[in-house]
Amino acid sequence: MTTHATAASVLIIEDEADLADMIKTYLQRAGLLAHVVRTGPDGVQAARRLAPDVVMLDLGLPGLDGVEVCRQIRTFSDCYVLMVTARDDEVDKIIGLSVGADDYITKPFSLRELVARVQAVLRRPRAQHRELDAAQPRQFGDLLIDVSGHRVLLDNAPLELTRTEFDLLAALSARPSAVHTRRQLLDEIWDVGWVGNVHVVDVHIANLRRKLADDAAEPRYIETVRGVGYRMVAR
Repeated sequence: MTTHATAASVLIIEDEADLADMIKTYLQRAGLLAHVVRTGPDGVQAARRLAPDVVMLDLGLPGLDGVEVCRQIRTFSDCYVLMVTARDDEVDKIIGLSVGADDYITKPFSLRELVARVQAVLRRPRAQHRELDAAQPRQFGDLLIDVSGHRVLLDNAPLELTRTEFDLLAALSARPSAVHTRRQLLDEIWDVGWVGNVHVVDVHIANLRRKLADDAAEPRYIETVRGVGYRMVAR
């Protein structure tokens, strides 16, 4: 089990006290540090103060809703954000992801699944670190992807991406002539043990295209291969 000296930290922003306490207990049993706050404003302050590795963020919070909390956290942190919603509504999920959430889970959910998903994402930076360090900048027209420097330039201007958006772009650009299926992208970026709706990839691709001002019908950077997946447009 991971010791507290090296344990990753998870901030739980959840106003249902019993649920928050159960999540905290399960995360601690898995060797993670866990902190709980109950309101949106407290969540923003705690994220700034604690600099957690992962934020579990309920959509319906007092003070500030989860979407606004996520928007504010993204102004100072690229931590992994898992949005939790009681409403099985695709609009809510897409809104949450569009402001920088990396993934979502709908109540009720399995606490073991939740812990597994948190553990899976915590493996992402370590799993990719050696490959990213050796990577060379990649040019696609006006788009420059500097993987080792963890930056993206569009028309020589820095592009603000979430960690998941950046990882997707890095994965696609590593093999630009290859078609990447959703499952391949999930295995590479989210982890092979990740469970959930594969169409979460589509939401992140749509967000990437919006930031790149890329038209899916006439793509300059990311092409959809119907029925298969995605690939970078040839340089």
